[in-house]
Amino acid sequence: MTSAATPLSVARDARGVVTLTLNDPARFNALGSEMLTALQQALDAVAHDDSARVVVLAAEGKAFCAGHNLKDMAAHPELAWYQQLFSQCSRMMLSIHKLPVPVIARVQGMATAAGCQLVAQCDLAFASDNASFATSGIHYGLFCATPSVPLVRNVPAKRAMEMLLTGDFIDAPTALAQGLVNRVVAPDALDAEVEKLVQSIVQKPRAAIAMGKALVYQQRELGLDAAYQLAGQTMAANMMDGAAQEGARAFAEKRAPAWKV
Repeated sequence: MTSAATPLSVARDARGVVTLTLNDPARFNALGSEMLTALQQALDAVAHDDSARVVVLAAEGKAFCAGHNLKDMAAHPELAWYQQLFSQCSRMMLSIHKLPVPVIARVQGMATAAGCQLVAQCDLAFASDNASFATSGIHYGLFCATPSVPLVRNVPAKRAMEMLLTGDFIDAPTALAQGLVNRVVAPDALDAEVEKLVQSIVQKPRAAIAMGKALVYQQRELGLDAAYQLAGQTMAANMMDGAAQEGARAFAEKRAPAWKV
């Protein structure tokens, strides 16, 4: 749907599965302004598409994403320029968070700094066993502050702090053990594993998934009492949805639900 010269390729199948492919391998799919703009436009389009079901975030080349382009950053030693860049990136990351459909990172290679942030920000992440991850800004005098936001919400605090303070890479099995990714597979099995996950998701009611995704992230920031109150309200609202009503009837009648997903 887009040419190879564009920084982001967008594809959509009949099921409503949208695949966004970072397509700037020569620059390791860095998150420059052009790439961030393309991602924002694509995510905004999904947010307004009621038939979209899943987003798969993939990449071309050896790297998944190397984060921000330090050469560009060095060429613009201006506070306003830096503030605009990080604001643009944070808006895009929050769009992933707020999207009513799950976003799956398909990580085939290196993910560093804001690229590691991108993996952590996605709802789910599958990685090839030769992928690697780092919040490497500290090597260049820049603490990965914005990448730390989703990182500490995925990885135990001391593990996250070690990554942030050292900038050292962790391999895919370590990322799996620490909770940064859901699954690690051989490179030639990555697409098949992602497809299994996609197929499972698209078989479920969209409304329930949308409510559930929003609830999981909202309740995480609340105290226990408030979290339970919000979760109860969400479940009650979910039960009023036609798909949940059909699911309950199907359970009682011992048959498969006949819902329109």
